[in-house]
Amino acid sequence: MKPTTHGERLSFYQFGATTMFASRMDQRFSYCLYVPESYDEQRPGRYSLVVAIHGTGRDAPRLRNEFIEFAEAEQCVVLVPLFPAGIGEPGELNAYKYLVGPDVRYDLVLLDMVAEVEETYRLSFETFFLTGFSGGAHFTHRFLYAHPERLFGVSIVSPGVVTLCDPELPWPAGVSGLESEFGRAFDADAVARVPTNLVVGDEDTETWEISVAPGSPAYIPGVNAAGVTRITRLDALADSLRRNGNAVTVDIVPGVAHEGYHLLKPTFRALRTLLREARGTEQETQVQS
Repeated sequence: MKPTTHGERLSFYQFGATTMFASRMDQRFSYCLYVPESYDEQRPGRYSLVVAIHGTGRDAPRLRNEFIEFAEAEQCVVLVPLFPAGIGEPGELNAYKYLVGPDVRYDLVLLDMVAEVEETYRLSFETFFLTGFSGGAHFTHRFLYAHPERLFGVSIVSPGVVTLCDPELPWPAGVSGLESEFGRAFDADAVARVPTNLVVGDEDTETWEISVAPGSPAYIPGVNAAGVTRITRLDALADSLRRNGNAVTVDIVPGVAHEGYHLLKPTFRALRTLLREARGTEQETQVQS
């Protein structure tokens, strides 16, 4: 999608629930948006940005649609990338969850998508809210470690394998080696400034997809001591983030298994709180000035 310049107009398919657009940085990847009805390309105004990352099922348009009502109520632009399976080798499913593939940095692809949206819609998003379910939760908390300065909050929903906020453990079990992996050192203080919401269903007890054996790069000694469910993994991640100094909220949703669309309410609640706090602070600043 070419950035608009003076005199150019956006197309019908760039408003509301948009079509899928190829990433300008790497056309193997694409994204869709929701742009609130109030958006006026002649007077773009100000909006917050929400980025939602799909799970292994890669249902990007449906995920975007689940955010429409919230986006209208809270005046947010919603960006949902699509990271297809089979990038690098046939059948490959998981590289995006760790931000790095054989010839791609998924974190940098996302950041360029954000920049592309800023240019196209003449908006500015210094920071954004990031959330993801399952595989998307993998991406979300690892992106937090790599780029904390770009986030004003995260909601991490039902990750199966976690990277602890622990500088003594090697990547991806912990954050030691982050600099060699991403070219930037782990910044514990910057990570701690990002409010962190964690969500899981209380019936999410299947382990067939998330067992990690000793010898795997993602194996964390002791993390399986209380079991290998997503609930225990989430608890371990929450404890790790609290020790780092993060403000952490944990929502255990009753009667829900590994079902992402039944776990959105806590994410919406956490995001709404952050948005309204930010607007309140902004109004106080305007009054004082």
